Amino acid sequence: MKKLVALVLCLMMMAAFTASASALTVAFSQIGQESDWRTANTDDLCKAIEAEGWTLVYDDAQQKQENQIKALRNFISQGVDYILFTGVVTTGWDEVLKEVNEAEIPLILVDRMPDCADEIEYAAAFGGDFTEEGRRMGFWAGNYFKSIGRGEEEINAVILEGTTGATAATERTNGILEALQNFPNIKVIASQTGNFTRAEGQPVMEAWLKAYPDIDLVLAENDDMGLGAVAAIKAAGKVPGKDIIVVGCDAVKVAFEAIVAGEMNATIECTPLYSRFVVDCIKRLEAGETFGRDVLHPEEFVYDAEGGIAYNAEGDKLSIKAGDVIDERLY
Repeated sequence: MKKLVALVLCLMMMAAFTASASALTVAFSQIGQESDWRTANTDDLCKAIEAEGWTLVYDDAQQKQENQIKALRNFISQGVDYILFTGVVTTGWDEVLKEVNEAEIPLILVDRMPDCADEIEYAAAFGGDFTEEGRRMGFWAGNYFKSIGRGEEEINAVILEGTTGATAATERTNGILEALQNFPNIKVIASQTGNFTRAEGQPVMEAWLKAYPDIDLVLAENDDMGLGAVAAIKAAGKVPGKDIIVVGCDAVKVAFEAIVAGEMNATIECTPLYSRFVVDCIKRLEAGETFGRDVLHPEEFVYDAEGGIAYNAEGDKLSIKAGDVIDERLY
């Protein structure tokens, strides 16, 4: 009889947990849809949340911080169970994120870390290693020019930066400049934001082509800006991928297509597919587990036209030929 009662109680607890987990409301404050990467990131997370039977409360901030702050306060007033947050910029979140903490709503930081992260509580954090991605851009470029016999030639480079104040932009720029210290022949002659969009990256590149007729290398901090640069280079009567080497970041499928077509040379991976981590994280939090304060990074690679180009300081990480794996890309 005691065993029967224990079994019934166990089943009741499991049923209660299942019912509780299936009734969750998960809110997601997304920065906008500035790129193919961001669209893939949004779709991946939203579809996964809904597939679990959880209620999704989604807000697109249209790349405006004030919209995100309003959305976060709306989430608090709605009493959601979890908040997923990707900040459009790094600063200015102290007050509203402390309000999330005071409301005792578990906060999961996705993709980007706010500068107040050390002063707030968050349940988990997951995203790319942006500084390392920038380093990989610089090392790949330097080693590529060596591989084609231009390792001693002076190379004029331009950097298409992401949104000013965004963690991804700041840290990728820092990583690029750090890596390029190993290649004194590469000179950065211009650097300007293209706001992570093709529409803004293209006119910046158009202006540079008029001001600097001898550009050899474009380091675009996302693929959309890289593709904008490709369009500008073609319009100027030059051949992208040959006359001017173009390196992007994110590794979206359209960048793979441009590499296969010979119009881009490389892209550094920053996967947008976070749903597996986020769903697992929420389930484990519901079960009473805790995560540390470290940002969890996925394993990522570099893809290019040739394959075999070193993209780290040690020289033991080599690029993968984009054409060999293009059919495997999910975004």
